[in-house]
Amino acid sequence: MAASNSVRVAAAQMTSINDIASNFSTCSRLVKEAVSAGAKMLCLPENFSYVGGRTGDSLFIAEPLDGPIMQKYCSLARESGIWLSLGGFQEKGHDDAHLRNTHVIIDDAGNIRCTYSKIHLFDVDVPGGAVYKESSFTEPGKDIAAVDSPIGCLGLTVCYDLRFPELYQQLRFHHNAQVILVPAAFTTVTGQAHWEILLRARAIETQCYVIASAQAGKHNEKRESYGETLIIDPWGTVVGRLPDRVSTGITIADIDFSLIDSVRAKMPIAKVNSYIFLKDLKNIAMSGSLFRLC
Repeated sequence: MAASNSVRVAAAQMTSINDIASNFSTCSRLVKEAVSAGAKMLCLPENFSYVGGRTGDSLFIAEPLDGPIMQKYCSLARESGIWLSLGGFQEKGHDDAHLRNTHVIIDDAGNIRCTYSKIHLFDVDVPGGAVYKESSFTEPGKDIAAVDSPIGCLGLTVCYDLRFPELYQQLRFHHNAQVILVPAAFTTVTGQAHWEILLRARAIETQCYVIASAQAGKHNEKRESYGETLIIDPWGTVVGRLPDRVSTGITIADIDFSLIDSVRAKMPIAKVNSYIFLKDLKNIAMSGSLFRLC
């Protein structure tokens, strides 16, 4: 059982397809598993509700946050009595040619508490792999978002954001994030090379728990995700991992607030970094990025 100064969280791993109803059924089953395990929150991966067969297919199913897809997940959270992290929802953009890759936090009453639109878009020529240009159909976000929850103050990110440590530094040292969420759908090539090491680095340098829920396995003939859902503590230790990198299921761990406090007290990097962030606030504002506490 979790100690009184800790709270249980679950992180999911799944293989989404181009069937919204089928994906919702999978997510519903994972929610039941998380509730049975005593988790106060379940973190689902990027593209939890839909993965298309072709680039840009998501445009055809993109909806506003008050549309029927997201409302079904709000009802699921309310009926199950659990918070949900839904990272990488295809939110309708400013025109029919664009969407937003939006991370949504829903509370146990079914209310949307916070949203974050992915800032860093995946425009990459993967070595030995395919060429991706997420910006061709996705508009980037500008706001950095954090929100309080039963598992601590959450910093919101999505997938490729992982390669930009400045965002994580801002979440920790400006918003005092305790847990940083990284829902993702990493490619097999980049996942094998960099996934775990980047996640552990972000945990160590921010002294936060990092929860990385991953898409896994073959979605269709053209697309495959690396998998390996992980929960990592503020010392960089993996405390949650599924036994199979590409299976569907959940891993659980207890967020230990005393461990967060202990790591930060014994290695007080916030004191060293404080003057840096005061100096950089002007540059951040000029860049167009805004801090937003939900």
